Amino acid sequence: MSLPIVEKQQVLMAPSILAADFSSLGTDIVDVEKAGADMLHIDVMDGHFVPNISLGPPIIESIRKTSSLLFDVHLMISHPLDYVESFKQAGADHITFHLEAESDVNKTLDKIRSCGCSTGLSLKPATPAESLKPYLEELDMILVMTVEPGFGGQSFMHPMLEKIQTLREMIDSSEKQILLEVDGGINAETAQLVKEAGANVFVAGTSVFRAEDMSLAIEQMKS
Repeated sequence: MSLPIVEKQQVLMAPSILAADFSSLGTDIVDVEKAGADMLHIDVMDGHFVPNISLGPPIIESIRKTSSLLFDVHLMISHPLDYVESFKQAGADHITFHLEAESDVNKTLDKIRSCGCSTGLSLKPATPAESLKPYLEELDMILVMTVEPGFGGQSFMHPMLEKIQTLREMIDSSEKQILLEVDGGINAETAQLVKEAGANVFVAGTSVFRAEDMSLAIEQMKS
């Protein structure tokens, strides 16, 4: 499954299963798909690159049976190159990894592409937007962390808006179809800010999966 083409002003929602109820994960995923999610954001953490451990390929393989959504897999791990094939086999459609990880960036991008997935690079808050310039031609999506990666439920970091604007300018100058995704503290209020800055894919965990009305929460962020 390929990343969708996004028209100007269009917004895609990628709810993060990190905030789902893991005792009923399959049900939550079905519900969020019905509520209007465009893709499913799956955070993978190794306890080394970030101070938390989440899930691995077996979980992705199990939930792949429950959903037809595009699986947007975000590898917050030290050695992404070593695991690309495992996540593809488990059901990943898109794989994003961190510029700050220890694997060679070009080799990892090549591996993701050769496995049939679309490619993404993510930046921690302290990493400047310009760091991505050498890799723009190889990217299908850029993910800006608007919190420190590792734990859900953190507050949005407003200084990241300038980084989003810079990346939007870089993407527009490249004339490539590159999605600009944001992750961290996204709700109806901050969604408006990041949209104005140029983002078009919103990752939201708590504000979707723990909302009283998932459909309304997604609709408010999209609008």
